[in-house]
Amino acid sequence: MAVTVETLEKLERKMTLTLPVNVIQSEVDSRLKRLARTVKMDGFRPGKVPMTVVAQRYGYSVHYEVMNDKVGEAFAQAANEAKLRVAGQPRITEKESAPEGEMAFDAVFEVYPEVKIGDLAAAEVDKLSAEVTDAAIDKTLDILRKQRRSFAQRSLTDGAQDGDRVTVDFEGKIDGETFQGGKAEDFQFLVGEGQMLKEFEAAVRGMKSGESKTFPLAFPADYHGQDVAGKQADFLVTVKKVEAAHLPEVNEALAKSLGIADATVDGLRADIKKNLEREVKFRLLGRNKQAVMDALVAKAELDLPKSSVQAELDRMIESARADLKQRGIKDADKAPIPDDIFRPQAERRVRLGLVVAELVRSNDLQAKPEQVKAHVEELAASYEKPTDVIRWYFSDTRRLAEVEAIVIENNVTDFVLAKAKVTAKDIAFDDLMGQQG
Repeated sequence: MAVTVETLEKLERKMTLTLPVNVIQSEVDSRLKRLARTVKMDGFRPGKVPMTVVAQRYGYSVHYEVMNDKVGEAFAQAANEAKLRVAGQPRITEKESAPEGEMAFDAVFEVYPEVKIGDLAAAEVDKLSAEVTDAAIDKTLDILRKQRRSFAQRSLTDGAQDGDRVTVDFEGKIDGETFQGGKAEDFQFLVGEGQMLKEFEAAVRGMKSGESKTFPLAFPADYHGQDVAGKQADFLVTVKKVEAAHLPEVNEALAKSLGIADATVDGLRADIKKNLEREVKFRLLGRNKQAVMDALVAKAELDLPKSSVQAELDRMIESARADLKQRGIKDADKAPIPDDIFRPQAERRVRLGLVVAELVRSNDLQAKPEQVKAHVEELAASYEKPTDVIRWYFSDTRRLAEVEAIVIENNVTDFVLAKAKVTAKDIAFDDLMGQQG
């Protein structure tokens, strides 16, 4: 088999393959003979169909299969011998002219690029740190208390206040017509917690049990109910019950109800702090990892294989369609989604993947078994039965592969941080956790 390789542009290559016709025909004959032993056709007993009939019926499809297989094998062998790292699938076309007794094919494909990573010592990275403060523990305690609150009916003369649970009947109309989802009886919500639109909450706030009120409500343009988004409605609401919330005291009884081993207030606060510190650690790792990846991409020079970008685009579009389908969008699988929406993100992912792979390969940053084990144990530590969680991870190669990928990213992050110009920066706990206000 003779092979020539030429560069078309950047990462694109063209390889010309030639295969003897007799090799193709020999394999076609062999497969047709095997097929003839089992094929069932009307008028013939199994295994007794004449070869001419089998060849007439199946010859084209078998020939096509053999061509695909043989050319694929020839391409893989030639690429291996030429030490080419092929990206994506080759586009193979048969050439019209070929030496006598041979068939010739052109295979156009891309190769993975050479990745040049600049001087990491010149890279600038902000490394964030955050502390779990007493205020953060207090805020978490308040959330835990709210989750365990009880309600008692207010007197008939008391109006609804923020934090109260109200039971209402309501009916909304647009242009005098009731709309879907605009009517309910014995509907409960907590005032002041954003469960309802602001105008609705404002109307109910201060109302007493047994009172009714009509009020206008303008639905936002981006409201999830598309039929009413951006429209004005008139609502009639009747308050049937107003209940005041009672939050449990921060005491040993609360600690015990939360299953804290050391059922004291100090033990409860220590347990909250431990859990928050674990969450802070993971979030800081994520933010610092992102900063390192940004610095890496900025320091790298490489051409992107179009096939890899297209494959990533296809994955992202498929994921977007699945998301639309989950939200109940009709014909989501046919939704027109232009490549341009995701192209910058797809290109970044491919670029980052190639840069990280090169850094891992050239600096031996692969995930070590003991690192994977330690990471799984850390993930399992927050669960009630850590050993069951550890067993769950190690029982599935895909789950372990996900952990290995995280460990590799952590190794890359540590490697870059050890070389780069690092500026330590404190970040407020609320900013890190996204709990502003």
